[in-house]
Amino acid sequence: MAVLTDASNTDSLPRPDLPRLVDEAQPLLEAVAAVSTAPLAAIARRLWEATLPYLGSTALVIFTEDCTGRPQKKAGDESVISRVSIAELDHIRASLSNGGRSGGEDAGPESWQGEAVLGGEPHPVLALSSPSNALLVVADPQPLQDPTQHAAAGRLLRYLWMLAAERIREKVADAPPSYLIESRAASAERVRVTAELVDRHSTTLETLLAALRSPALGDDAARKSATDVAAKALVSLRTLNDRTTELVEEPVATAFQRLREDLKPLMTFSGIDVQFIEPPVTGRALPGEVAHAARAIVRGLVLAMVDQSGVRRIRTQWDCDGENLLVNVRDDGPGDLSAAAPTMARLAQRVEALDGRMSVDVMPGWGADVAVSLPLDPPARHLADVSGWKLGERELQVLQLLAAGQRNRAIAAELHISENTVKFHLRNIYRKVGATSRTEAIAMAHSNGLR
Repeated sequence: MAVLTDASNTDSLPRPDLPRLVDEAQPLLEAVAAVSTAPLAAIARRLWEATLPYLGSTALVIFTEDCTGRPQKKAGDESVISRVSIAELDHIRASLSNGGRSGGEDAGPESWQGEAVLGGEPHPVLALSSPSNALLVVADPQPLQDPTQHAAAGRLLRYLWMLAAERIREKVADAPPSYLIESRAASAERVRVTAELVDRHSTTLETLLAALRSPALGDDAARKSATDVAAKALVSLRTLNDRTTELVEEPVATAFQRLREDLKPLMTFSGIDVQFIEPPVTGRALPGEVAHAARAIVRGLVLAMVDQSGVRRIRTQWDCDGENLLVNVRDDGPGDLSAAAPTMARLAQRVEALDGRMSVDVMPGWGADVAVSLPLDPPARHLADVSGWKLGERELQVLQLLAAGQRNRAIAAELHISENTVKFHLRNIYRKVGATSRTEAIAMAHSNGLR
């Protein structure tokens, strides 16, 4: 017969040493908190620092195509993270997808361990995927020697990575104004730099091909071999340009389909008929930040409309006039939707972050009609006027790259100079603009139109 014990008898049960447990678990708990609350700009560094005590590594790279502003988030050895390419990450993702693992029994189907090129050099890497299709790559992992501890470290890495991936997914889906502004600026800068890179190298390779194809040159075999190499390099460069474009743009039909998937649970459980008027399939592709904002705005509008009583039907429509994404959401409710409500104010901030417009037309007894226009291109920049600083041509180039967020090593590589020369120019720049730090120089550059 089972014996029921009074709750008071539990006082005689052995209790764990709670202070000791808390002391031992505190570093891990702090690491979990750091990752789960990290802003997007710091999430890679937080994750890398959290994993170092358990799985040493030289660098960590997160690659997520949904985050168009910064698809790569990196921390660790500058010589690795400053040179990581999209092509390298795509190759690692393909290895993971093919299931070619050498990580042992503890490595699940979502992981792959082996050697891959990262930052232009071969490295042992550990790669993990996520439900949101984000990719984590850890360079030069140094697992603990004890097999039991090694397995535990692997499980911990997976847990922290799932937290980080979900944090990224939530921030991108929510599309706060600060993210949209940063995303638009970063996307525009990356497209500009890539276009310049493609133009420069395309001209070089096309010139090389023209010379090698000249009948005036001898040694047909050598010319054919060199022609093949140059042609492959040209194709690779064009592929890089196309891949970069894919990361910062999304076909309008694909973006709208993702909206339908987002709202499917609401349609299933609310009993409200949500109607979708699809955009033309041939419409212009949407910049990533516009697609994110449009989905977040429509989701917010639909939820605000559902909160009214008597709403039976909501219609959402997208269209594109070549310059703007035109969004319209209308309900058949009582017309109680208030443009001044906090929810609507937050949606208006997302629209304003992309220099868009939103109008709310409320008709008592007939419902609410919300129209949003989001420009596909950022507003034209005003030319920077920094003539008063009397910067030399090279100093101005360094300041422009600094304002674009480049580190000293990347600036040196871009301008084909040494890091010491970059530091020399920076000291002169600080003196001429009156800045006392790198951050202050960047802020002054931005305020004068340099980005």
